[in-house]
Amino acid sequence: MLKLDHLTVIAPTLAEGALHVRDCLGLEVPFGSRHDYMGTHNHRLQLGGSVYLEIVALDPEGTAPGRARWFGLDDQAQVRADWDAGRRLRGWVANSRALDAVLAAQGAIFGDRVDLPATDPAFSFTIPKDGALPLDGAAPSIIDHRGDCGYIATIPDLGARLVSFTLEHPDPARIMALFRTLEIDRPPAVIPGPQLRYGARIDTPAGVKTLT
Repeated sequence: MLKLDHLTVIAPTLAEGALHVRDCLGLEVPFGSRHDYMGTHNHRLQLGGSVYLEIVALDPEGTAPGRARWFGLDDQAQVRADWDAGRRLRGWVANSRALDAVLAAQGAIFGDRVDLPATDPAFSFTIPKDGALPLDGAAPSIIDHRGDCGYIATIPDLGARLVSFTLEHPDPARIMALFRTLEIDRPPAVIPGPQLRYGARIDTPAGVKTLT
């Protein structure tokens, strides 16, 4: 079984990502970390129930990883186009303790298992060879925390809680069938829409807000 792990705002720059989330939720999401093994960096925020929000962007001071980056971040023209179109909450990540079994069955969608950081594997992540989002983001990336149960405690908790998570998609039946096949716990609700687009309702100390 897979389980909702985190939502991802994929931004052209980290500053733009943090500003967008602040505008949507009224929260200043703290800086998370630099991913020296991926050439990216992030901000993170707990959303309750071991789920969190990640704002992720290419790190202009980072080092190229020698392989495709995650979340499609090598294609900065596409990241900017999605951003300008309002597709900012762009994807999500599910966790699994049976990553190899998932890839054996669905590797064409999810790509390769990459153990990170490369010098001392602490978790594993699926990344397609070209770095693109799985099914343009309709399918999750997959993470295996490799037995680490304490990671969520390191993420700031500002009182935000995920209420609902929705995916608009032109072929909702196909995506819902995939989620059933993968036995995903807490996937987004899939509804018809002309273009792939996510939305999340999040309860904050100032009331329920919508993140797009």
